[in-house]
Amino acid sequence: MSLQTIDESRFTEWMGSSDIAVLEFGAEWCPPCKALLPILDHLAEEYGGVVRFAKVDADDSPELASQFGVMSMPTVILFKDGQPVDKLVGLRPKDVYRNVIDRRLARV
Repeated sequence: MSLQTIDESRFTEWMGSSDIAVLEFGAEWCPPCKALLPILDHLAEEYGGVVRFAKVDADDSPELASQFGVMSMPTVILFKDGQPVDKLVGLRPKDVYRNVIDRRLARV
């Protein structure tokens, strides 16, 4: 499975009615971003249709990155009901992402 890539024009549609969504901001040239993608792919499989996952190339969508205050890559933002609620900057172990998602799912 590969994460869907979205940009400014598709962000609202992608966000849709998802209670919990995870959006990764990265770039093609960023080694930690490349290392993060398999982790997020695996989590996307684990959480099936419960959590929505996608990625944004910050170089191709600078306005979207700016809108969410992305200053470093990778940055992962977790949304609940369309609002950003958690931001993880830098590459973290898979369990860190899983724990943040699980904490928010418990409050859904």
